[in-house]
Amino acid sequence: MFSAKDLNQAKTRQHLLKIAEKKGIKLNKTLRNLRYEEELKQLQTELVNLQRWVYQKKLRVAVIFEGRDAAGKGGSIKRFVEHLNPRSMRVVALSRPTEVEMGQWYFRRYIKELPNPGEIVFFDRSWYNRAVVEPVMGFCTKKQYDRFMVQVPGFEHMLYEDGVHLIKFWFSISREEQQRRFESRLQNPLKQWKFSPVDMKGQELWDRYTYYKEQMFSRTHNTFSPWIIVKTNDKRVARLESMRYVLSQFDYTGKSRARTTLLPDPNVIIRYFRYQAQIDI
Repeated sequence: MFSAKDLNQAKTRQHLLKIAEKKGIKLNKTLRNLRYEEELKQLQTELVNLQRWVYQKKLRVAVIFEGRDAAGKGGSIKRFVEHLNPRSMRVVALSRPTEVEMGQWYFRRYIKELPNPGEIVFFDRSWYNRAVVEPVMGFCTKKQYDRFMVQVPGFEHMLYEDGVHLIKFWFSISREEQQRRFESRLQNPLKQWKFSPVDMKGQELWDRYTYYKEQMFSRTHNTFSPWIIVKTNDKRVARLESMRYVLSQFDYTGKSRARTTLLPDPNVIIRYFRYQAQIDI
């Protein structure tokens, strides 16, 4: 460990690193954490700039976070919105539909949540519940599922034509990492609320999830509303790179003065195509 004398003598970070090397103190993990926090700070600063520009231009931006349970959707959204102005930003995480909503057109409950002019809305799961979770768990009929798959490209094309900027993320996690995160949730009293019986079935029904996920990609991925796959086995990297992707999609004021790269890593952020290798197959 560092002594008080070491800390008093170290005038710069490089000097402190030399002392650590001389004394055999391993700082790799600490340095990784510092680099992550610094990158996160810079990207969150750019998100604030983006939000201000979206508000001034009266744009409408919707960012969808989809993926298997424990893929890191909620944690990423938390970092996205941490320093944004709540007056022109919302997080939407709808509960199960009411009896009245179940008798309405499926998209109606989501239309009410779409962004207003000058607003960014983050969807923690979305209308794509009907594409994967509901058919896997038996929460919808085959007729309802088939109707949704026919209607959703048209629905999103109408949003595109009306000027809504829609970004669709699929957070991809391996089966082994999902199981590890489930076990971690059960051991942490602050995260136990995130775990449900449906989560456990996600492991049992892994292959059915894969089948419906692939059906969703092949039938709802298009030029005006593409699926962006985010590899999330490393949650921190996934958070940073998904932020970079969103920022890369807009030519906002001050973008050229960013103090970090705004180009996402193509090894982490991948536009869906049929024959690519995926980690959650």
